[in-house]
Amino acid sequence: MSSVEAQVKAAMQAVLDHLKSELKSLRTGRANSGMLDKVKVEVYGSPMPIKNVANVTVAESRQILVTPFDASTVNAISKGIEIANLGLNPMVDGKVIRINVPQMDESIRKQIAKQCKEHGEKSKVAMRDVRRKFNDLVRKQKSDGDIPEDLMKKHEKSIQDLTDRFCKDVDASCSEKEKEIMTV
Repeated sequence: MSSVEAQVKAAMQAVLDHLKSELKSLRTGRANSGMLDKVKVEVYGSPMPIKNVANVTVAESRQILVTPFDASTVNAISKGIEIANLGLNPMVDGKVIRINVPQMDESIRKQIAKQCKEHGEKSKVAMRDVRRKFNDLVRKQKSDGDIPEDLMKKHEKSIQDLTDRFCKDVDASCSEKEKEIMTV
């Protein structure tokens, strides 16, 4: 594998990994600790990711349990979850926070599935941007005389093959998540 192909693969894998992290935070009918990944909590004078200040676990199929590392931050964590506007209502229960994940109706499921599709489309656009960037790079190398035309064509074909493969992976990830969202 040439260095260009390796760079393309790394860039496209980064886009796919970002998509998967975005999809984790989308709500499904079941509790998922990934739903709180993007929550920032104002503690010790600065905003911090919730994972840095508390342990997030799934207690039951419809309940997330947040256990702060420092019991004095329980109210700040609860407030951070409310501010994140995830449609979740945290309840402080002594030194822990319980979050009941409400049942989703059909319209909410469709809305979240639509968000899933939007994330997939943004990822595909990012994949095509990577393809364009590296195709331009290879064409510039050819015009500068660094590589012959047959090698340029070979690189362009491998870049297109990688683009196709990663776009299929994006579609597969999104359809799997949509199925999870639409399951009652």
